[in-house]
Amino acid sequence: MKTKLFTGIVSCVIIIGGCAVQNTKSEPTAVAPSTVAENPFYAESDLYMKYPPFDRVKNEHYAPAFEKGMAEHMVEINAIANNADAPTFENTIIAMEKSGALLDRVATVFFALISAHTNDEMEAVRSDMAPKLSAHSDQILLNGSLFERVSSLHENRNNLGLDAEGIRLVEKYYTDFVRAGAKLSSEEKERLKTINGEIAVLQTQFSQNVLKEVNALAVVVDTKAELDGLSESAIDAAAEEAEKRELSGKYVLALKNTSGQPPMSSLTNRALRERIHKTSLSRGSRGGEFDNRENLTKVLKLRAERAQLMGYANHAAYRLESQTALTPAAVNERLSSLAPKALTNAKKEAADLQKMIDAEGGDFELASWDWDFYTEKVRADRYNFDASQLKPYFEMDNVLQNGVFYAATQLFGITFRERFDLPVYQEDVRTFEVFDEDGSTLALFIFDGYARSSKRGGAWMNAYVSQSKLKGNLPVVANHQNVVKPPEGEPTLMSFEEVITMFHEFGHALHGMFSDVHYPYFAGTSVPRDFVEYPSQVNEMWAIWPSVLKNYAVHYETGEAMPKALLDKVLATQKFNQGFITTEYLAASILDQSLHQLTPDQVPTADDLIAFESDVLKTGGISFHAVPPRYRSTYFSHIIGGYSAGYYSYIWSEVLDADTVEWFKENGGLKRENGDHFRKTLLSRGGSKDALTIFKEFRGAEPNIQPLLDRRGLN
Repeated sequence: MKTKLFTGIVSCVIIIGGCAVQNTKSEPTAVAPSTVAENPFYAESDLYMKYPPFDRVKNEHYAPAFEKGMAEHMVEINAIANNADAPTFENTIIAMEKSGALLDRVATVFFALISAHTNDEMEAVRSDMAPKLSAHSDQILLNGSLFERVSSLHENRNNLGLDAEGIRLVEKYYTDFVRAGAKLSSEEKERLKTINGEIAVLQTQFSQNVLKEVNALAVVVDTKAELDGLSESAIDAAAEEAEKRELSGKYVLALKNTSGQPPMSSLTNRALRERIHKTSLSRGSRGGEFDNRENLTKVLKLRAERAQLMGYANHAAYRLESQTALTPAAVNERLSSLAPKALTNAKKEAADLQKMIDAEGGDFELASWDWDFYTEKVRADRYNFDASQLKPYFEMDNVLQNGVFYAATQLFGITFRERFDLPVYQEDVRTFEVFDEDGSTLALFIFDGYARSSKRGGAWMNAYVSQSKLKGNLPVVANHQNVVKPPEGEPTLMSFEEVITMFHEFGHALHGMFSDVHYPYFAGTSVPRDFVEYPSQVNEMWAIWPSVLKNYAVHYETGEAMPKALLDKVLATQKFNQGFITTEYLAASILDQSLHQLTPDQVPTADDLIAFESDVLKTGGISFHAVPPRYRSTYFSHIIGGYSAGYYSYIWSEVLDADTVEWFKENGGLKRENGDHFRKTLLSRGGSKDALTIFKEFRGAEPNIQPLLDRRGLN
């Protein structure tokens, strides 16, 4: 019913009153008494702040807990729907907010770990539960008696003696029921249930294929000589990965989820760069058991049919109605206004790269697998700066504690203490208690920084416990990244992009930790998709704020601060390569919109999908052979989950972000009063008010797009 945001690159689960669900028609299976006593999900966690008992959770606990959770939840929902008393806010809305506690516990942990640390048994449970959870949600949202109660309260919401947050909660529940099909005919509801169940299965298959494909296509290199240009630590990590795969004497370069791959900025071997890049682009569309073309086209067709069943022109129109953008036309206008400027800049950058190739005697035209490599050469030539020079100054723990945490302490007065007494689901995971300025506990923060084969690509935030005064909960939130773990005993040195990502994801964490709402529905990052990235993007600014950078950018061996000359070069290159960055992002965003603005009969066949992509980029004025989309559709995990018709959100949110950065600069930057104002007026509000209203209360003005244009060099 309500989207629970595991933000960043997000997984999506449906929630009723804080209860993570995704539906079941089948009868719950019987649970053996011995299992009941041993299953850690059957009772609320007795750990500090309801922290998940990771050490007691086993694969065999998930399915029984899901089945029992759905059964208990349905009993609660039926009691609400069939209550003989007239509907009240307490016996209907609040009762739903409190319902489904067991299902919430198991779903929250299960779907978090499916992304962070999955295995074959969990994936089997996922496949089995997907259609059941979908059906379970439909049983609730398409319950006529329950909707009548909600509708009655909605009609009289201004006469119920509720505060503004309570009225908004009634409005949101009513809207969610309507958008889920509560007003459809019986025949239409049955078709909707079928569609939802089929989509749930296909989405699961798509996501599983993405992870399997990225592991299956890791690039195997025979000799160390072929890896010329990579650092010794990167080469050692590749050798270690090969050993894990029983390929002793070889080297394995694991793929990241994006089209571009990090090693291509350093590898001097052009043939190997080409092999890596083409392998990356082939994911999900090369045939074989992990091919995703059929899965995706079926999802697109079903989403389009569902949207029309609900009275919308297409899936994008349905999705965007509940976002700040409101309409596909608004998104199309924003993307089309930026695309020509971005492409012009990218072609200028390409010309500079070609000059570098020619100057070195390269007898070839710039290709997409050359871009990163020659970008670093041009950067070094123009700024006398090599991005690899930064890594010794970005040791991961130091960036986390003396960078990310330090900035939060300076801005908000919060402090951190690592906890070693709480269990974790994998040995590299760390947990910190977060304290407010008065010494009271604010939250628990889980940090999971390393890449592994059991973890999906990208970076994201999720909440294991969401803040709520109604339930008396303080937040337990987590950040995840995919930094390659170095060989044993060596420091974890991060790229500048990985540093920025760490600050970004912690912005999501702050949004969750500072939540101060009454109802679970509105907690933390429960805001429109095209608003959720805004606070996280703002937090990126502190990564290069002079006093913060000075505090964490120290050499891992000598402890010496990053030289001012190198720091100045970092700051001077902020607009460098923005044409490429903006073009690859806009290409993916336009692709997402185009796929979701189709009617059912317009969806391409699986065989035509890649050709359709090419046509979309040409029509959208963003096609450039040297700059592929950041994601191709067959491994575009965002759009199979919560970001369908929503990948534009990053640039939409960046308008607010860039404007907010200007506000901080105008008001003195890293100051407690600025942090307190940002926290009080915006970060603490969650979804309890309209998103743009919250922004204007913070900023004191409408959003201004000019700072974004200046930042990206799109003037």
